Amino acid sequence: MTRDHQRVPLSKERIFQAAIDVADREGLQALTMRRLGAELGVEAMAVYKHVSSKDDILDGMVELVVSLIEAPGHGMDWRDAMRRRAISAREVLRRHSWAIGLLDSRRSMGPNQLRYVDAVLGSLRSAGFSVDDAAHAFSLLDSYVYGHVVQEMSWSGRSEPSEPPGPAPESEISSTDYPHLAEVAAHAAGGTFSFDGEFTYGLDVILSALEPGRSSPV
Repeated sequence: MTRDHQRVPLSKERIFQAAIDVADREGLQALTMRRLGAELGVEAMAVYKHVSSKDDILDGMVELVVSLIEAPGHGMDWRDAMRRRAISAREVLRRHSWAIGLLDSRRSMGPNQLRYVDAVLGSLRSAGFSVDDAAHAFSLLDSYVYGHVVQEMSWSGRSEPSEPPGPAPESEISSTDYPHLAEVAAHAAGGTFSFDGEFTYGLDVILSALEPGRSSPV
């Protein structure tokens, strides 16, 4: 055990942050109690003095990640609020992509998640969305954010997303056999494609499509 570990008391917050650090570097599958103990410089059994189980740790990790996402502020225009929170969620999940599979799979939500979800739904309800439409909008936007981050990781072939690999050389794509694909490849080759651009384009399309579902603000 190092002197640094001896000087810093073990706490739930420190355990959760260490677990996030392991998952960020090595993936969620690498997170075991033994690996977490090694990260903290303690025996695995010492961790159990502060958490009851690995599920407790996973819940705490999700709580910390959610706390990093910008929630809608009171009185904000709904489109601006949803746009800012979607962009923030994407940025956070690009850094902690392992959290996507946990966000909707945990059996209960902690206070950070409850406040976040309530703020998003409250923004939509205040803007005039019905209960059903507010729930639909929340689900649609989250699905878009999660799916986009997964696609970014898949295209880059890395655990953390980067810009997509360059398109296949135009000479490899027959404009006779695949005219539309060749057209898009030539367009992308001009440097016009980016994950940021694709994300904001799709996000604005979704927000515009949701607009007719509003009535007068409640």
